[in-house]
Amino acid sequence: MSEVNLFEIATRDNYQFPFRGVINVIDLWTLSVQNLDNVFKTLNAEAKRSEEESLLSAKTKENEELSNKIEIVKHIVGVKLAEQAAREDAKKKKEMKQRLLEIKAKREDAALENMSDADLDKMLAELD
Repeated sequence: MSEVNLFEIATRDNYQFPFRGVINVIDLWTLSVQNLDNVFKTLNAEAKRSEEESLLSAKTKENEELSNKIEIVKHIVGVKLAEQAAREDAKKKKEMKQRLLEIKAKREDAALENMSDADLDKMLAELD
């Protein structure tokens, strides 16, 4: 089942997730990755208990819902980690660009300092 369908099912069936009581799918997006991991651990433990308690291998509606909830939490964590990596990458690129611009400015300053007085006077005259 695709993630889009999982979110549709979750919103239609009003899935509730265990976190300081219960929260809904929309609230999951506001949680930190660490809190989402705690929700995942709770759901995963519940899934293991339900597997152990059952003598039948047939999936019940509750087991399917639990599996869907786990997949939703995994998806949200994946998105949040990807967004975090993208932010860190953008920050590194911005810092590198700033360093390169500073180096370029220093070289331009050095080039100006090495110019003769006549060349500097000529440039000053062009600016007026």
